Amino acid sequence: MRITVFIAMSFLFIGQAYAQKKESPQNKKNMKTELEHYTFQLSDKVTRQKVSFKNRYGITLCGDLYLPKNPQTKLLPALAISGPFGAVKEQSSGLYANQMAERGYAALAFDPSYTGESGGEPRNIASSDINTEDFSASADFLGLQKNVDRNKIGIIGICGFGGFALNAVSIDKRIKAVATTSMYDIPRAASKGYYDKVTLEQRTKTLEEMSLQRWKDAEAGRPEYGNCPNQNTIKGDEPQFIRDYYDYYKTERGFHKRSINSNGAWTKTNGFSLMNMPILAYIKEISPRPILIIAGENAHSRYFSEDIYKAAAEPKELLIIPDAVHVDLYDRKEKIPFDKLDAFFKNNLK
Repeated sequence: MRITVFIAMSFLFIGQAYAQKKESPQNKKNMKTELEHYTFQLSDKVTRQKVSFKNRYGITLCGDLYLPKNPQTKLLPALAISGPFGAVKEQSSGLYANQMAERGYAALAFDPSYTGESGGEPRNIASSDINTEDFSASADFLGLQKNVDRNKIGIIGICGFGGFALNAVSIDKRIKAVATTSMYDIPRAASKGYYDKVTLEQRTKTLEEMSLQRWKDAEAGRPEYGNCPNQNTIKGDEPQFIRDYYDYYKTERGFHKRSINSNGAWTKTNGFSLMNMPILAYIKEISPRPILIIAGENAHSRYFSEDIYKAAAEPKELLIIPDAVHVDLYDRKEKIPFDKLDAFFKNNLK
């Protein structure tokens, strides 16, 4: 398998195809939640409000705060939720927040730095460090809310933000429990490809191409974005996971105009730091705080979850969902174990 620059990683991850469409959050200040497009229905037991806060780097993050209409306690346990990698809060993370708020949590779904409505220029770039920090900044925000018990904060990371969530919890001791679904280790995938099949020669070639791209970007004064194969339609002979991604991101099921995976592209140099900064070297330091790792039985990404489960220290749990593929855990409510997530956090946010 040959990976060129970071474009191929984008194709491997999401099958995304559209040219970059730049939408700055500064142009969205007057946007009203009720006029927005969400890929799921807001529960009649939940309220949703737009919020913003800054991370340690001064980047303004935008999120949706979901609250139960009839809370059972004065101070609520809280969850910060983000992912999948390249998605926005109106997609999977918002659905998770909606469901968890129904179960009594203050649940914050947020757009990571440089994506969606959150700040950061240029657009559509990722960072092992900054995306890890985004979770800690979410904990900052939640802990300042008058209706939140700051001693009961947990995290849910979906897809690539599962890896960043685990990294955040290994550092940030305020976070009491962490769960991941369809987890990806983004730096590992960027550097080594699926199942670690990328050779040193291939990795070197990719880094050479990205290094030369930096000259082009510097001369132009702006980054160049990936030109992925056009995936507005699919032939049907693509790998199953590409067809699965298409079914979520490119159809009415999960399409959102601000989602990179639906309607955008990463910069061509996006992998420059991701490929050289492993994020899970300190996974054992999450202990004694608990980890719940959830993956689909038939997910192409399942091995990431299994490897992290083996590497992590107790207490930990690996839950495999029968007959589920990677994207099923994005939005298939009948397959996402929300009651299990509820029980996990209720038992551990004490």
